[in-house]
Amino acid sequence: MRSRIIWKLLGINILTIGVVIVIVWLAVNHLAAGYFSVLMEKYHISPTSSHEMFVGAIHRYLIWASVGALVLAAGLSFLMMKRILKPLMQMTSITQKIASGNYADSIPVETQDEVGQLATAFNHMSESLQRIEELRKTMMIDLAHELRTPLTNINGYLEALIDGVVTPNPETFELLKAETYRLIRLVEDILRLARADAAVAGLNKQEIPLAELLDGIIETFLAPLRQKQITVNKKYQNQDLTVMADRDQLSQIVQNLMENCRQYTPTGGEITVSLARTPKGVEVAFANPGGDISDKNLPFIFERFFRGEKSRSREHGGAGIGLAIVKELVAAHGGSVDARLENGIIRVSFELPMDAA
Repeated sequence: MRSRIIWKLLGINILTIGVVIVIVWLAVNHLAAGYFSVLMEKYHISPTSSHEMFVGAIHRYLIWASVGALVLAAGLSFLMMKRILKPLMQMTSITQKIASGNYADSIPVETQDEVGQLATAFNHMSESLQRIEELRKTMMIDLAHELRTPLTNINGYLEALIDGVVTPNPETFELLKAETYRLIRLVEDILRLARADAAVAGLNKQEIPLAELLDGIIETFLAPLRQKQITVNKKYQNQDLTVMADRDQLSQIVQNLMENCRQYTPTGGEITVSLARTPKGVEVAFANPGGDISDKNLPFIFERFFRGEKSRSREHGGAGIGLAIVKELVAAHGGSVDARLENGIIRVSFELPMDAA
């Protein structure tokens, strides 16, 4: 393919130069030679021999100039096109490797022109695909673990009950119920995530007072928060801020963020909920102690099934879907999410645009 493109482009350049040479040749024969003959006759000089010498000299120099121009143009065009097409051929080769699951290779960026920008964009795309593939594999492993653990427990208790090793009693049935509920909760989380993907198609927007919505949802968390002696600190810049949004989905966003804070805030800790106007819209933020999460893991906390510390995450429950749902629902409203870690405090926020407020 590369050879065909090179020869096509090279042929176009040579054809263009050839047309220019023919035009110049005809111009010399019909115009310059005619003017030369008129000039010779004006000064009473025989134009015959001079005309032949003039035209012959012009033709010789034109031939040499044309040959030189063609060689130079062909050489420079070939080198330039080869340099341009080289990254494209590399992209073709790497694309084939990506299709087979190999994301290791990248294209060397040697220039800052359009070709270099294309190579840079291609490398970023390849890196993103590699990261998504790694997250997909991790997701499948985590999902398999989340399913295997309760299923193994249920199967073990049932076998023990059948064999008579364990006597049927309310405690055993409560354990089986808890494991079954764990499976149901995981399936419901996956269904909520699937619905969040298609949320933009079914938005029922209405004007919602944010402070009132936040207070109502925080109220539902007070009982479990008191059990862990966790306090909630509210920082509302303006109590009257409203936003045009789907109430059910906005409530789901806030509930997921509060649940995330409840799970990972240690006993005696503090959760800060803030509401503020920003240059781009309205921002709601939740801050709590970050615990074991690191700056390296921070960019991935909104990815599906991502959990920075596996043992810690399983200890606190959840399958790493809550923040992914938040990201999808906020995106459906045209907003954005953000996460920052400062002095051991993680701040997770979402922002809705001003045209939605």
